[in-house]
Amino acid sequence: MLNPDSVGRTFAGTDSITISQSEIDSFCAVIGESDTQVAPPTFTIRITLSQFEAFLTQPDVGLDWSRLVHGDQKFEIFSPVKAGDVLTCDATIESYRVAAGNEIVSVRSDLHRAGAVVVSAWSTLVVRA
Repeated sequence: MLNPDSVGRTFAGTDSITISQSEIDSFCAVIGESDTQVAPPTFTIRITLSQFEAFLTQPDVGLDWSRLVHGDQKFEIFSPVKAGDVLTCDATIESYRVAAGNEIVSVRSDLHRAGAVVVSAWSTLVVRA
């Protein structure tokens, strides 16, 4: 069960991620997008989800990742993501509640390029009872 004291905490990602053209091309091929000049908005979920797992499964946070399903996603894009971008990610647990025995956690991630926010993404994660 998520430690309620975790709500409001921001976790800084430890690694920077360099975006390659081949990653964008592969992602676009899967979703049927032919324009690969910029990454599609949903491309960044692969970065944010790996960051979520790293901090949400820490013992002091206590989320059971093995029971997690992705509930909802929204993005605010300030600048397109392109090949060659070096991004860092931080994430904040914005809210937590229990409904019908399921834990519902809202997390906002901010992807940064050279200190400026490029994309903010909100994920609703559900830990099944």
